[in-house]
Amino acid sequence: MSWWRARKASPAIPRVSLLWLLVAQALVILPHLGHLPVWIAGLWLVCATWRIQVFRMRTTYPGALTKGFMLLAAAVGVYASRGSLIGLDAGVALLVSTFLLKLVELKTRRDALVLVFLGFFVVLTSYLFDDSLPAALYSLLPVIALLAALIGLQHSGLGEKPWPTLRLAASLLLQAVPLMLVLFVLFPRLGPLWSVPMAGEGGGRGLAESMTPGDIAELSQSSELAFRASFDGSPPPRSELYWRALTFEHFDGRRWSQLPEPPRAEPAWRAEGPSLSYSIVMQASGQSWLFALDTARTELEQTRLMGDFRLQRRRPVEQNLLYRVTSWPQALREPQASPRLGVALQLPEDGNPRARRWAAQLRQRHAQPQALVDALLAHFARERFFYTLKPPLAGADTVDHFLFDSRRGFCAHYAGAMTFVLRAAGVPARVVAGYQGGEYNPDGNYVMVRQFDAHAWVEYWLPGRGWVSVDPTFQVAPERIEQGLEQALPAEDAFRAGTALSPLRYRHVEWLNSLRLSWDSLNYAWQRQVLGYQGEAQLALLRDWFGQVDGRRLGLLLVASAALLLGALALLLLKPWQREHDPLLRLYQRFERLLARHGLRRQAGEGPLAFAERAARALPAQAEEIHAFARRFAQQRYADASPDPGALRRALRRLRRRLPHLWRDAPLRPLDGAGGQPPDNCYARPSESAQLLREESP
Repeated sequence: MSWWRARKASPAIPRVSLLWLLVAQALVILPHLGHLPVWIAGLWLVCATWRIQVFRMRTTYPGALTKGFMLLAAAVGVYASRGSLIGLDAGVALLVSTFLLKLVELKTRRDALVLVFLGFFVVLTSYLFDDSLPAALYSLLPVIALLAALIGLQHSGLGEKPWPTLRLAASLLLQAVPLMLVLFVLFPRLGPLWSVPMAGEGGGRGLAESMTPGDIAELSQSSELAFRASFDGSPPPRSELYWRALTFEHFDGRRWSQLPEPPRAEPAWRAEGPSLSYSIVMQASGQSWLFALDTARTELEQTRLMGDFRLQRRRPVEQNLLYRVTSWPQALREPQASPRLGVALQLPEDGNPRARRWAAQLRQRHAQPQALVDALLAHFARERFFYTLKPPLAGADTVDHFLFDSRRGFCAHYAGAMTFVLRAAGVPARVVAGYQGGEYNPDGNYVMVRQFDAHAWVEYWLPGRGWVSVDPTFQVAPERIEQGLEQALPAEDAFRAGTALSPLRYRHVEWLNSLRLSWDSLNYAWQRQVLGYQGEAQLALLRDWFGQVDGRRLGLLLVASAALLLGALALLLLKPWQREHDPLLRLYQRFERLLARHGLRRQAGEGPLAFAERAARALPAQAEEIHAFARRFAQQRYADASPDPGALRRALRRLRRRLPHLWRDAPLRPLDGAGGQPPDNCYARPSESAQLLREESP
């Protein structure tokens, strides 16, 4: 039971520490409210109110039964709102709930320490949901509040002063920044021991593994960022930016989908024409495919080019990902026939009879596949087809309805219909889904691609030429490819439905748009230079700075840099060059600091004997020791030819033993006289001290 006695003997929590704990809890949970159940905010209000009432002695701490019930209710609430107690969302919700519930049983300093350290951990979990620059800057606020609560637990003179406690916490955090930078640059980047599934990963964000025309139309109403791409040099024209993500080869009559990819080597292709080198910062999608221009090659670990020419990663993209790519847009892709061509001719056994008959007619009129493709594109350009996000509802034969009845649709309608007709005519074809275009940001020389840039186009196969890309949407709405969706659909409110509060709505206001682009450029630099500083990026930088770097050399460099930095920080804080070298004056400074802790500070120009007289009146029980030290100091400082610091040190020690221990007593009493730090020349008045010494000498 010794631990129980130690717990009961532990000092109570100071008011200032409790105050900063409450503030810290509010700041910690605030960024989580967007993805946590709403009742979490109510739970914090209940716990905070209960603890405040306990502090005001208007209620008591909850008993064991009450605490058990509250914990069980929180677990049931998490399960009811998330459907599980396992996973990122549920795990963070449970962690935040226990972080809040700990407040109601907060009795001792040990409880407060547990709460503070748990708060630091909850702050870290917020980066799993948002690692942007604003989120990183905001996280400093709860960290400072938690440090202030930690300082307030020390029962020092700051125990009743909230703002000095906060200033000290901010100062400590600022002092830690240099060491943090050294660790950031030099500490080895280790791979994760396990994979943490991201929130909302069930269906991913953005494109999915299958497509109906309505899916991309719905996605095009979102202004959420998909990725940013920075080219080595000027980016290509917008009309050439076709960012491949998925290849749909199976059609069931309504939906296009991917086929399972058998394990195989990289597809046959040959690089031709100029190459493009660029880097991409991809937003977390919960999916395993990457975005790139055709035909792509990357050195990213656990990533390869699949048989349908998409880039596939072994793990889903659960956090923002930086990778470099080299693409050859004019590459020759699979010029020789392969078993995959059979898949590219698959169609359902029945359905869409008019489209099948039309395909047979086109095949009779155009024996060459390329001529058939040209005729099909000319048909889209010549006939009255319309590009819209609001096509009429179709029946069972979706392709027939689009080609011969409504003639209204989005890119997925045109790509799906063209692929169907080509297959029915005997030309291998497939649908490619990804993004087209992007907004160029001149501030950072990169392209921003958003969800409303989602697009679908067609690939068909020709002997000797391999896979050739074509975009039927360009025949109907060329402004969609050359300028963007907003210019292609200026009159449709559906495009703006997902951007009600987005600054994209105000791109026509020049200064607002410039401010938006500058802010995005700053965020992009954060993503690339800070969050993208991983593995290969770290090794490349260290090789540029220090040459060949191995584990031993990196460890020595890290230790030496940290020691040098801590030494410089210690010199800056301790300022040994400002310390008094005279042993007598150093002892007198200790004497002044000792009395200052009891509210007695020497006034400017006040001699040592006059100060001792005033201090003796304030502390009559220690008057003899105060006078003894002051007389001995004046005698050795101004009269003796060979001073004895040892005797003066013993006199100071006797005075210290007679003075009460302030850390066990009440707060300091008010200062006696005009307080303040003594000036630098406070000891340079020997005439007054000598005069007082002569007057007191027998």
